[in-house]
Amino acid sequence: MALTYITNGKIVLPDSVVCGKSLAFDRETGKISGVVDTLPAGADVIDAAGNYVAPGLVDIHIHGYLGEDTSDAKPEGIKKMAYGVAKNGVTSFLPTTMTVSKPEIVAALNAVRSLKEESKTWDGAEIIGVHAEGPFINPSKKGAQAEENILKPDADFIIENADIITSVTLAPEMDEGHKCIKKLAAESNVLVSMGHTDAKFEEAMSAARDGVNHATHLFNAMSALAHRNPGVVGAALSSDNVSVEVIADTFHINPGLYSIVAKVKGDKMVLITDCTRAGGMPDGEYDLGGQPIFLKGIECRLADGTIAGSVLKLNSAVKNVLDHTDLPVNEVFNMASLNAATAIRCADRIGSLEEGKDADIIITDENINIIRTIKKGRTIYEA
Repeated sequence: MALTYITNGKIVLPDSVVCGKSLAFDRETGKISGVVDTLPAGADVIDAAGNYVAPGLVDIHIHGYLGEDTSDAKPEGIKKMAYGVAKNGVTSFLPTTMTVSKPEIVAALNAVRSLKEESKTWDGAEIIGVHAEGPFINPSKKGAQAEENILKPDADFIIENADIITSVTLAPEMDEGHKCIKKLAAESNVLVSMGHTDAKFEEAMSAARDGVNHATHLFNAMSALAHRNPGVVGAALSSDNVSVEVIADTFHINPGLYSIVAKVKGDKMVLITDCTRAGGMPDGEYDLGGQPIFLKGIECRLADGTIAGSVLKLNSAVKNVLDHTDLPVNEVFNMASLNAATAIRCADRIGSLEEGKDADIIITDENINIIRTIKKGRTIYEA
């Protein structure tokens, strides 16, 4: 074994934050060995200097970054995204497609597929798979998605590409008899998420029983919570088997809701970025799914004012939730790591600093600025 010990840090475990101990990982296997009390003589040490030692972050909904977009189907662009988000503490991610034409979706899937194996060893975030956001959505809740590319839910297409599609967003009310949802639940491990949907509460609850286990960017592009029609929001909050995405940029939803969602959903609250190619770029005009978008500050909009994704960084989402709630530090980090990994069924390998898992580790200061990103025991970014 070739052990390295991260010392003098606040180690963020799933259920607590531990001080006065060291986190050990094996550089040869790339796995975590555990938390130890004492160091052997001559140990290889990384001094965390009193900062947080936390699990690598997992972004399960990100379209683009640094001028690149998954739907461009450019391998070099997706690789640029992977390297870019590693500087934000992300060690695993799902490049996310839009409601573009079917040939464009196929091209994007093939581009990501061609990189998946290489991503395990490159100096960027690892590609777990693709989140296909659409094209199986409701035109009335399309948001920034292009209506001309919307299709009826198609389980066969998703299953044919289930080697790379990890998650799919669809509108349950567009799936007659929930045939697609039921087939995906029975014949695949794809996470089925309800989003861009105008379903009534009862239909959304029925979809959750039939195989929907997730809700795409809660509150946004879905039927709202009202006292006589609780809508998709009400169904997502009340279904025990449904995890929910939150874009915690202080713009997409009021920060006062962070605590409420956390209290209702617990370990099924997942922080995502929904970042576009404008992420990490200066204010100005970009495009999303073939439509022009305009970035000003933290706001990304279409020309008509429709909100169009975000420019959020996942470490900033963690900071925003910490700033606007009194939630424990470990619970907030879980939202951007373990909860996300659990949703996409990868928590046996990533998402927390537990023995035997991949040594995906970040060191951050009190403001969740990334000091170092470690993937499988290798430093891939250092500030």
